[in-house]
Amino acid sequence: MRRTKIGSSSVEVTELAFGAAGIGNLYTPVDPAEAQATVDAAWNAGIRYFDTAPHYGLGLSECRLGSALRDRPRAEYVVSTKVGRLLEPGPGQGDDLRNGFAVPASHHRVWDFSADGVRRSIDDSLARLGLDRVDVVFLHDPDDHGEDAFRHAYPALESLRSEGVVGAIGAGMNQTRMLTRFLRDTDVDLVLCAGRCTLLDRSAFDELLPEAAARGRSVVVGGVFNSGLLADPRPGARYNYSAASSAVLDRALRMKAVCERRGVPLRAAALRFPSRHPAVVSVLTGARSAAEVNDAADLLRLPLPDALWDELSAIQQSGAVAR
Repeated sequence: MRRTKIGSSSVEVTELAFGAAGIGNLYTPVDPAEAQATVDAAWNAGIRYFDTAPHYGLGLSECRLGSALRDRPRAEYVVSTKVGRLLEPGPGQGDDLRNGFAVPASHHRVWDFSADGVRRSIDDSLARLGLDRVDVVFLHDPDDHGEDAFRHAYPALESLRSEGVVGAIGAGMNQTRMLTRFLRDTDVDLVLCAGRCTLLDRSAFDELLPEAAARGRSVVVGGVFNSGLLADPRPGARYNYSAASSAVLDRALRMKAVCERRGVPLRAAALRFPSRHPAVVSVLTGARSAAEVNDAADLLRLPLPDALWDELSAIQQSGAVAR
């Protein structure tokens, strides 16, 4: 699987990345053995970039990912995690489903973009992962904490990078405006943009991707299926975490029909679309089973006709950016 260096760092990532939120019991439980088998399938498919966060399953994702990778050669894979939410012991009653994870509410999240919070978060993540280092650290969803993120959390990450504690630093969000500011106002190596570089929402192409390319920075793209709509467009499907509107669903169904006429699945086009931009070094896809990993790897190898992209662009341009 093709590997690309992140910005000017020495960290290389595979073109397909494994998103570990699913094995952190996203929405529904995943058996521990299935979680292990899912990571094993990713490895066997050639994936060497694995992304996680304390937020995912109140640390369960990090624990499971670290366990699944423990016997793998450390120099052969890249792990990214995130800072901004500390996990504090909770009452231990109930579950975490209101935050999207089917795990006991053993802890609660505390927003913290202070320098001390960044260092503590990384230390805690290393303990859960069972690793002596992480390769990439993202500021996680600093939307409502921009001032602290720029004044305190980012300088802390910059110091950790200069100390060699981490290899590359950046920010991960579901928006483009603040990520573009990170590219312009800081020395981040990369950004992780979710849901804004897709067949239905191309807003990352307005400023974010051109800015990254001009500055020699890298972009990792997540949320390529926009919460599932671009994987299986149908009535009741979700788009960006909410029910898809009739207009957005119609556009997705038209895209599906175009792909079917070309003999390819819509989800293949959705997965491959971001990598058409030179600033994109990896596409992050979540998986909760070996079958899902293998499907993504198969889609990556599927030949797609060049004319398909023009047809899909025409459908997308038939309306405003889908929101």
